[in-house]
Amino acid sequence: MAAGRRERADAVRNRRAILLATEDLLAHHPPEKISMEQVAAAAGVGKGTVFHRFGSRMGLMQALMEERAVALREAVTDGPPPLGPGAAPRERLLAFLDGVVEMVARNKGLLAALCHASTTAQRPAAEDGEPQGEHPFHAFWHDHVSALLAAQRPDLDAGLLSDFLIGALQNERVLRLLERGETERVAGMLRALVTGLLDAAPPADEDTPRAP
Repeated sequence: MAAGRRERADAVRNRRAILLATEDLLAHHPPEKISMEQVAAAAGVGKGTVFHRFGSRMGLMQALMEERAVALREAVTDGPPPLGPGAAPRERLLAFLDGVVEMVARNKGLLAALCHASTTAQRPAAEDGEPQGEHPFHAFWHDHVSALLAAQRPDLDAGLLSDFLIGALQNERVLRLLERGETERVAGMLRALVTGLLDAAPPADEDTPRAP
């Protein structure tokens, strides 16, 4: 039993060492220049350990980003308003988008690594033809924004609009603005777009007689 506990403790330490090594490498090198061999050497583990724990570069980058996303997700599910439950959908949506912009601004290199990994990895298609392996943090962001939009404006295509809003933060030009430190500018524009949508009057029902 003691051997099993020791093995689990070693696995936890190895995972932490690998993620910290990846984080350090991303701070000093472009993501496309980082190999699994470099990560293993920096973490002081064998290359096989890295592949066993994370499977691929994509899996490694995804795991690191998920760790960064945990705090935001916990704030949404269990934290105080306006991020957490208890505030109106509008307030929660604006607070969440502010939080996502701030998180993206702090993790530009990691997001670039994820984008690089996703474009170079061979990702099989699911039965419906969509690519598998969507990043869990991205799926959560999308679903949360969609739910808040639908609660505030049920007449809108909340799912598609959520794709637009979250996708804007992966745009190369937007990422360059964040890299230059223009976080407030990006957050302000996103808030202006969402506020305009939420404040716009829903389209009139076509069955309603129009005034002459």
